[in-house]
Amino acid sequence: MQQITGKTSLTGLLGSPVDHSISPLMHNFSFQHLGIDWVYLCFDIKEEGLEDAVKGLRALQVKGFNLTMPDKNRILEYLDELSPAARLIGAVNTVENKEGRLIGHNTDGIGFMRSVKEQGIQMQGENMTLLGMGGAATAICAQAALDGVGAIRIFARPGSSHRKRMETLIRELGEVTACQIEIQDLADESKLRESIKGSRLLVNATSVGMAPHTDACLIPDDSFLHSDLAVADIIYNPWKTKLLSMAENAGCTAFNGYSMLLWQGAEAFRIWTGQEMPVALVREYLQKQRA
Repeated sequence: MQQITGKTSLTGLLGSPVDHSISPLMHNFSFQHLGIDWVYLCFDIKEEGLEDAVKGLRALQVKGFNLTMPDKNRILEYLDELSPAARLIGAVNTVENKEGRLIGHNTDGIGFMRSVKEQGIQMQGENMTLLGMGGAATAICAQAALDGVGAIRIFARPGSSHRKRMETLIRELGEVTACQIEIQDLADESKLRESIKGSRLLVNATSVGMAPHTDACLIPDDSFLHSDLAVADIIYNPWKTKLLSMAENAGCTAFNGYSMLLWQGAEAFRIWTGQEMPVALVREYLQKQRA
């Protein structure tokens, strides 16, 4: 059992909701396994409380922290510095406390593309349909383009507060990649159907379908899907969302956000500690916890 001492350092997760998160299990297991006297806790912090929370964590000299929805974009104004990836994406999911300076990183895209690779899916030169324009969607879009995805069609509701940031990202990616990226109206079902038909991968990068609203889904029905399609949902609570159930019924490869979480967490762990997370052991441990 992990022992809390007078020297134990703090890391954690900010967002809302956070009570479903498996990040504490993942990081605390790794700290204990590697003999690092740190602890990882969850804090339910909405956007309006984020500034005070960051001031408190800075005062407490935490080693670092993660962010989940809805705090990934808002956090930027409270940090001292951004990594090149975080600056490009315009969202942060990992903060490093480096001698009192809070440095924002983004490991979501790396984690997601690693999870796609684990499924045996080759995306170089292929097409992707991406649902959403929030922090996770932006990170996934950026990393997918940098990894050689041929085209990305982003579907979101008109008037999204994230649209300006996404448009800026598309312009910047156009200068450094050959990926063709465009934004479409989520309400246009004919364009959505056409995009999915020509895609190798469909990604739900929104919170639609997350517990307790498990009946929600942005895809009208499984006739939009096809057996050559892989479907990813970044949600992992519930383990199988309505979208993933529809995908399985349509004969698609379907996977949730579990591996994405694992690999983005491994990168955060490396940033904080300078050590590699024992990923294989963590995966085994988490599987036992779910059993």
